[in-house]
Amino acid sequence: MFIGDLDKVVNLLLSLSGRLARVENALNNLDDNTSPEERRTLVDKQKLLTQQHEDAKELKENLDRRERIVFDILANYLSEENLADYEHFVKMKSALIIEQRELEDKIKLGEEQLKCLTDSLQPERLK
Repeated sequence: MFIGDLDKVVNLLLSLSGRLARVENALNNLDDNTSPEERRTLVDKQKLLTQQHEDAKELKENLDRRERIVFDILANYLSEENLADYEHFVKMKSALIIEQRELEDKIKLGEEQLKCLTDSLQPERLK
């Protein structure tokens, strides 16, 4: 259960961080022609995402406490080598989830760039 929760909480934090960053970028790139309603919508989204991110960080803190409890319980049943393997697995699980998300983002960006390049070449082919 702990490992499943770790997976969910790390993915939640990554998702909220990405969404918050996009909203903050959108806010920073607003120009003078932006309607007050659009600006207010983005500010409201930013506030909501910031609160959700804080809640997710609290979930992660609770999960970290659970990790220590699980580790202490397993220490009674596993050899030192197996306990070290478990500890390494838990640390690597989070790191690999983060790396996977970064790779997925890079793939998505590459696909978007490829589509834009392909679309920009289409009018030239029609000539």
